[in-house]
Amino acid sequence: MTIIDLTPPLVEPLTLADVRAHLRLDTDDEDELIGALITVAREHLERETGLVLAIRDFRLCLDAWPDDGILTIARGPVRAVTDVTVYDGEGVGQAVDLDGHLLDGEARPTRLWLREVPEPGRAMNGIEVEFVAGFGESGADVPDTLKRAMLLHIGAMFACRGVVAADAQPAVVPPGYDRLIAPFCRRGL
Repeated sequence: MTIIDLTPPLVEPLTLADVRAHLRLDTDDEDELIGALITVAREHLERETGLVLAIRDFRLCLDAWPDDGILTIARGPVRAVTDVTVYDGEGVGQAVDLDGHLLDGEARPTRLWLREVPEPGRAMNGIEVEFVAGFGESGADVPDTLKRAMLLHIGAMFACRGVVAADAQPAVVPPGYDRLIAPFCRRGL
């Protein structure tokens, strides 16, 4: 199972003004660095939690549909399933009818049930599911606890900016960060 990020987020959960206020910066001299740190903090948080903070499009590639008929999607919350394509042995795709499908987009993991189970003709990546995931269209839709965790993380990375390059982040995770994101993490045994 492979998940491909199809589009970049239109907006980040935090604005430059949010971060400048948190860091107590009065000028825009560091805006390029702050913008990069916002992206790094969001990506790190999304990897740690499996959540999608900034709404965007994804493609999930599968070899086969699960035997129980219910597909689980590890990224979420899923807002909509936009397309399901099944490929035959020659690699020709055919759209699967989504009428009557059931989507539990808020579940962790998200669950999808289709009336007609697709059966691919090729052994690998024979099914593609395209979906939209994220909390919403703006940072206002992201839970405040997650934004607070991002601010802490950005503050720690900003303080270490001379020691560790922005592209080598996240090198620093501040105290309290793990406690803030813990309720949003899915941990397996």
